[in-house]
Amino acid sequence: MCVIGYEIKRKLFLLQNPIGEELKIDDIWFTIIGVMEQKNILSETAGILASRDLNRDIYILLTTGYQYFEKAPLESVLNQITARINGANFLVESSYIIRKILLRRHHGVEDFEIIIPEELIIQRQKTERIFNIVLASIASISLIVGGIGIMNIMLSSVLERTREIGIRRAVGANRTDILNQFIFEAIFMGLFGGGFGIFLGIIMANGISHFTNMKTFVTLNAVFLAFGVSVAVGLIFGIFPARKASYLDPIEALRYE
Repeated sequence: MCVIGYEIKRKLFLLQNPIGEELKIDDIWFTIIGVMEQKNILSETAGILASRDLNRDIYILLTTGYQYFEKAPLESVLNQITARINGANFLVESSYIIRKILLRRHHGVEDFEIIIPEELIIQRQKTERIFNIVLASIASISLIVGGIGIMNIMLSSVLERTREIGIRRAVGANRTDILNQFIFEAIFMGLFGGGFGIFLGIIMANGISHFTNMKTFVTLNAVFLAFGVSVAVGLIFGIFPARKASYLDPIEALRYE
């Protein structure tokens, strides 16, 4: 019998229920009797931060492990010490003292590792900050490229519809009417692109959640923000083509072939 971690279950069984299935470890078949709930590697476990990915562990009976895997007889081995420090300001200093004590006990051999939760958190925050900066840079470039694309399409549309603009001006449409028409079209293009991007984002977020340990999701605020940015991009990059269309001379526009 064995109990598997969440990541093992996800990779081997996907959405299926693994309870009762068999798992082969070194030519030995084990019946799965349970699945551990998903754990965050950097989440607090028993007051400390987990130092390894518990989602990838497989748990079997200790006696079964020594029976089938030819290990040495059971010995009293200490493989982890948890030290609690009163005050976060003394974490680093305390780690130096603990390191000196362990080195003295181990006769100068550094066959151990000291993990400070605060350092893990700081490192994670730095990684997230860099990741967010990279994503923001990519998003900014994408918005600029998309806006330029909208402007080019609208300029081409103005050129192709020059006679239409001239006819509308001739039958009574003023510059504001023409301006509003093309701005509305540019905003609509931005909204269409934003909606398509949100659709792809939801699919990617669900895919990342399904195939990795990362919990990703799209919030309603993010959807509203995306649509708002799409409207802003369409408006900003649509003003120039719209103004150009509204300032066309009606007589010259009617003569355009």
